[in-house]
Amino acid sequence: MLGDHDAIATVAVKDLARAKEFYEGKLGLKLTPQQEPGSLSYQGGKFALFVYESRYAGTNQATAVTWDCGKDVESIVQELKSKGATFEHYPDLPDTKIVGDLHLAGPMKLAWLKDPDGNIHALAGT
Repeated sequence: MLGDHDAIATVAVKDLARAKEFYEGKLGLKLTPQQEPGSLSYQGGKFALFVYESRYAGTNQATAVTWDCGKDVESIVQELKSKGATFEHYPDLPDTKIVGDLHLAGPMKLAWLKDPDGNIHALAGT
């Protein structure tokens, strides 16, 4: 049924202008040509991200979007830091060692950051 269809990551925000600064200015995403009122749509590679205004923005305490960064995860973390992004540290994760802003779990390298509304984004790679 749904196995043959694409999915879109969806993130709620309180302020579209502030979200646009983060998603375009910090993360470097590009808007799609067609936009709907009260929302922002991004497309790139094999992903789609839909950002919309909601009074419930930032209430999710778990990861909202995971970015597969492959071998570029460390350089992406550094680039985002240079743009003012701050990364979360989760010292209680089992079998994980924190080195700088990266969490190392075997060959996997992970980093988490929040958008201005507190939505959690994970960067994952090897």
